[in-house]
Amino acid sequence: MTIATTVKTEYEAIIGLETHCQLSTNTKIFSNSSTAFGADPNTNIDPVCMGLPGVLPVLNEKVLEYAVKAGLALNCQIARYSKFDRKQYFYPDLPKNYQISQYDLPIAEHGWLEIELVDAEGNPIRKRIGITRLHMEEDAGKLVHAGSDRLSGSSYSLVDYNRAGVPLVEIVSEPDLRSGLEAAEYAEELRRIVRYLGVSDGNMQEGSLRCDVNISVRPVGREEFGTKVEIKNMNSFSAIQRAIDYEIERQIAAIEAGDRIIQETRLWEEGAQRTSSMRVKEGSSDYRYFPEPDLAPIEVTDAQLEKWRSELPELPAQKRHHYESELGLSAYDTRVLTEDRSIAEYFETAIASGANPKAAANWITQDIAAHLNKQKLTITEIGLTPTNLADIITRIETGKISNAQAKEKLPDLLTGISPEKAFAGQELITDPSVLEPIVDEVIAANPKELEKYRNGNTNLKGFFVGQVLKKTGKRADPKLTNELVEKKLNA
Repeated sequence: MTIATTVKTEYEAIIGLETHCQLSTNTKIFSNSSTAFGADPNTNIDPVCMGLPGVLPVLNEKVLEYAVKAGLALNCQIARYSKFDRKQYFYPDLPKNYQISQYDLPIAEHGWLEIELVDAEGNPIRKRIGITRLHMEEDAGKLVHAGSDRLSGSSYSLVDYNRAGVPLVEIVSEPDLRSGLEAAEYAEELRRIVRYLGVSDGNMQEGSLRCDVNISVRPVGREEFGTKVEIKNMNSFSAIQRAIDYEIERQIAAIEAGDRIIQETRLWEEGAQRTSSMRVKEGSSDYRYFPEPDLAPIEVTDAQLEKWRSELPELPAQKRHHYESELGLSAYDTRVLTEDRSIAEYFETAIASGANPKAAANWITQDIAAHLNKQKLTITEIGLTPTNLADIITRIETGKISNAQAKEKLPDLLTGISPEKAFAGQELITDPSVLEPIVDEVIAANPKELEKYRNGNTNLKGFFVGQVLKKTGKRADPKLTNELVEKKLNA
């Protein structure tokens, strides 16, 4: 008798991200209105961004510079000739009823960035994610719905046009991501890069970085993609990961139940921790693109390209490789040190001033990081300079002060007090002839503890060491003190 067995189908997710990144220019993409966040509604507006008759847009040159730099940092091919297009987009928050964007000739294409995850043993796992394109466009305004967080269920809507005309680059990835974790790391790495470049602040809470997720599932081994679903406007990295993980499970469950996945746009509901349908997805034909007649085509010269390329900083992935291979740091240390450009520069200045790289990394990622988190400060706002940190590390390594002394004085050092002043009169006692009488005195003053130690309670050695440190105001060299105490106790 043959018993039929059911083999469970294994699925994989195919994920791509479309990321809108606001550029940190002072003025809008085609006019001179301010881009400052938080202004009163409808105060940062002008005839151009409001689409009034008879006005003409003029490209902000800084937008082009920032877009090219972002494209170079993402290893893209920069188009020497590109153009703007009109994207028909009828919505109350877009005054002109069309958006100026780029369609078939974007400023940058065919790039990649590297993501790095860490496995359970702390080893780095690296993967290249392709970049399909990067193009420039203008942002729309913002609708505020009364009585609801969305149009459905609201009693009326208000519109703020301050954001209309704010410059964006849209960065479209290849469908190379396979999990929520990879997608979140991709978005984080993208933010690190634009922040290193100084082309965007990447503040998701202010809408400076917004991600749309495209996701489908298919049986492992099948080449054909499944039906794509888009999740709009992810506003945090954790939300990206959780929304994708939920959507993977939802789509697999639907397929297993015999339901059909439809191409649609869904929203992530943070409170309910689920996605919900918003609308059936439009195709590119629905936007009826055509070349923008009011803007001339863009030509990037050799001189411009080389100038902007020469101004690129060393980027996070390059720094991680350098710190791991040349400085011997762990994957964890390199990730913390390269998260922010100012932290990386602080660390590099410290080691250039003579600090041991591992010791500097430990101080920055542990004690200093704890202070920054507690006080909600950046590393540029503390008084402890990287040169003074190098001085402290050198004092510890040469035996002038102990690690414990340095940690005790850290609050003062962080306010800007110099190591010379902080450790004046605090040099370690490293002369055995000075320490031996103190050790003898401590042992003689504690006969009960001495008897217990010699009866087998060897943990009491720490008690005697502590008493010597206390008696010397923590100036006794810990290593020498341990050696002397053990020698005397076992005499």
